[in-house]
Amino acid sequence: MALYWWWVWSGTPPNPARCRHPVAYDIFPDKIELNQAVVYIERLPDTIQTSHFDWGYHVTGFFGIDYRFTTAKGYFSEQLLLSNKQYGFDPVLEYVDLYFPVKDGLNIRIGRFLSVPGIEAQLAPNNYNMTHSLLYTIDPFTDTGAIASLRLNQQWMIQLGISCSHDVACWTEDRRASGIFCLNYSTTSNNDNFNGCANGINDAKYAYNNLQEYDLTWYHKFNAKWHTATETWYMYENSVPNVVNPVKPELGANGAFCAAGQLRCTAPEYAIVNSLNRDVTPKFMIGFRSDLLNDKKGQRTGIPGKYTENTFYLTRYIGTTVMFRPELRFDHSWDREGYNDGNARNRLFFGMDVIYKF
Repeated sequence: MALYWWWVWSGTPPNPARCRHPVAYDIFPDKIELNQAVVYIERLPDTIQTSHFDWGYHVTGFFGIDYRFTTAKGYFSEQLLLSNKQYGFDPVLEYVDLYFPVKDGLNIRIGRFLSVPGIEAQLAPNNYNMTHSLLYTIDPFTDTGAIASLRLNQQWMIQLGISCSHDVACWTEDRRASGIFCLNYSTTSNNDNFNGCANGINDAKYAYNNLQEYDLTWYHKFNAKWHTATETWYMYENSVPNVVNPVKPELGANGAFCAAGQLRCTAPEYAIVNSLNRDVTPKFMIGFRSDLLNDKKGQRTGIPGKYTENTFYLTRYIGTTVMFRPELRFDHSWDREGYNDGNARNRLFFGMDVIYKF
């Protein structure tokens, strides 16, 4: 089990949850908050062999303020969607793994799992630093369905899957049969890895987070001390209701700022992020992240336009159980005031989280 906290300093806004978006997950400033209290229960299949079948399972649940970013409709979602509680519980992951000795290994995962592309994840220790990139904040978090990962050889892996669309349970009205396809390649030196994914592919018609996502990640290792990670995606959704029109977004997802006179429109966005990291010692790491998001119709952020963030961060381990991660971050909205309820273009942030594992 692990507990995660962070402390945030900023000018006190009139409505923290709105003013700080799209900065995530730190939306309650100037106080210490319990972000994540996490429990894992799992059995890992033996995937370092091609001689016999094996199986595994994983269940993760957490309580804290971060549940509002991971909630999927149908999984205790009334805490957020109906009550907007500050603290909540989310069973983030629950799946079984079936491993078969096919080629260099075939794993079939069934249940609720992390949305496959990306270099960030929901749980705090799985990331370089405490806050999340703009790119990650608004892309899909989890999918419910099944995905097969076939390693063809040491360089190539292919993934095929089907889900009920993003961030929804299969028993909700928002379910949509959606395809997943990914192709992963690593160089023989293992200094470079490329992963391209088409995720949640269907008719793209407006529903709860029914995003069509096309994602590419690239990892590069310069040497034993330096490495970098880059991700870019393009996403869109069709027939999104116009927020300035009296037609109500009937399924509860965000509307878009369509052209005048349009009842609905296509809402696209694209983003790119890069993290550059240096391992100073085995227990001390520093890094810098730069990020661009263009939310063309404002469906993901509530205010259309281009956003950037630049963050300097470091990680310091004390023993094997305590981790400190301070960071300094600057956000800017380029086309109009995107912060402080639409009254500011800039946001300067300093914060730190403390992670304790036991």
